[in-house]
Amino acid sequence: MSLKISIQHIRTLTGHNGAVYHLQKASNGDFISAGGDGWIVRWTTEGEGVETGKLIAKTDTQIFSLLYDESNELLVAGDMHGELHFIYLDDSIETRRIQHHKKGVFGIKKYGDSIYTLGGDGILSKWNHQNLQNVESMKLSDQSLRSMTASSTAFYIGGSDRSITMIDRGMGKVINVEKYAHENSVFCLAFDTKVQHLLSGGRDAMLNIWTEGESLSIYKGITAHLFTINAIQFNPSGKLFATASRDKTIKIWDAQSYKLLKVIEAIRDLGHVNSVNHILWLSESILLSCSDDRTIKIWEIKIRS
Repeated sequence: MSLKISIQHIRTLTGHNGAVYHLQKASNGDFISAGGDGWIVRWTTEGEGVETGKLIAKTDTQIFSLLYDESNELLVAGDMHGELHFIYLDDSIETRRIQHHKKGVFGIKKYGDSIYTLGGDGILSKWNHQNLQNVESMKLSDQSLRSMTASSTAFYIGGSDRSITMIDRGMGKVINVEKYAHENSVFCLAFDTKVQHLLSGGRDAMLNIWTEGESLSIYKGITAHLFTINAIQFNPSGKLFATASRDKTIKIWDAQSYKLLKVIEAIRDLGHVNSVNHILWLSESILLSCSDDRTIKIWEIKIRS
């Protein structure tokens, strides 16, 4: 039986002067946003119903991706020109900028003690999170790398060439390439550790569920949205996951049955009026979303008994 949920729009946050592309959890319940205006903003909850945004950095170009490393209060931002911005939030160390990728940086992840960046040049790069030195780089495609996630044994990288590349976490070698995972770019990936399923979302609006093995095998394909799926995120318990799309909607799904539970849209639910670019679970029941409409929205999503 599918879960039953209730959804409430809590607040809409404004202040960005361009599309908001990425949300990242920070310490103490804070979160960070960035986007087309080049602003990087830290949002702090100062009481019931009050979130205050503080500009912590400003670039002269669009920011596509963010990573917050709590171990050393480091924020890494990737821009549309392939430059990486290393910002220490405690102000004890000077901000560094490194021109690394030849095109945009579409994803930044941390696994273990290493940071990984996904370039529009088709290169996956590995960085030491302490000295910020590039450890190694792998050319995986002639097109952009768009998304990355991990299981206990493998990394998965989605690309604009329609593929999902599987890389061994220990040896760092390519195990398998699913060349035609989607009909178009693979924009987002998420891994369900409970059942060892990989979820992928594409520009073809498909949500594909894969079974992990020596290679990927399709478990289920769902026509989930009308346009590109930009993000997939599980809530902390793994009971729900959310998808965000260029069709302006957010959809909430039962992670066990893969049944659609709720569509969040503009007219009925005070949802976004343009593409929803990213989503982030701040807690088990609090979901954030950001959009081309320059806003961030806060949602309370509860499982009903």
